[in-house]
Amino acid sequence: MVSTDRYLAFAAMSLLVIVIPGPSVLFVIGRALAHGRRTAVATALGNVIGSYVLVVGVALGIGSLVERSAAVFMAVKLAGAAYLVFLGVQAFRHRRQMRAEDIRGPQGPPRGDLRTVADGALVGVTNPKGIVFFAAVLPQFVDHSAGQVPAQMLLLGLIPISIGLVTDTLWGLTASAARSWFARSDRRLSLIGGTGGFAMIGLGVTVAATGRAD
Repeated sequence: MVSTDRYLAFAAMSLLVIVIPGPSVLFVIGRALAHGRRTAVATALGNVIGSYVLVVGVALGIGSLVERSAAVFMAVKLAGAAYLVFLGVQAFRHRRQMRAEDIRGPQGPPRGDLRTVADGALVGVTNPKGIVFFAAVLPQFVDHSAGQVPAQMLLLGLIPISIGLVTDTLWGLTASAARSWFARSDRRLSLIGGTGGFAMIGLGVTVAATGRAD
């Protein structure tokens, strides 16, 4: 349905947009600093799931409504920003509960993975950068003469999703590696946890204060 040329052109466009760190990347980094590698990877997975929900929305025609309506766009943006601030406050409040031995010692059974993925998905689906990209850029690479436009969008949408999963995961693993270095002392670990919390709060404020003004 979609020509190879269109796939390659959209892949190049997606890469250019994704390599510039946006809310999703900064959120993954903040979670990695506050909670570690496992949470970072789960957050990255949640982010791409949320982003693909945007693709589905655009394919069904919802994305164009959000992109055209300043009021709807603002509501979605502020909801995402508020949630980022909430998660940042939570990370900062619980920073002193982090202990070095929890990272150095044997790891217990995984806990909260589904919740972490859900957090990432919510941030991904309310990401203004993703909303604008999928609503305004994705439709331009669809071949209307070939028909099955929604199916074309769903297939094209897998390209930035795949790229984002790889890059977000790498960002998260890099940040969590730095966190592991701080894990040699409880005080350092508390500091890095607080930094991650402040990063998410700052990101939420930034998201709320920037973007479309129309």
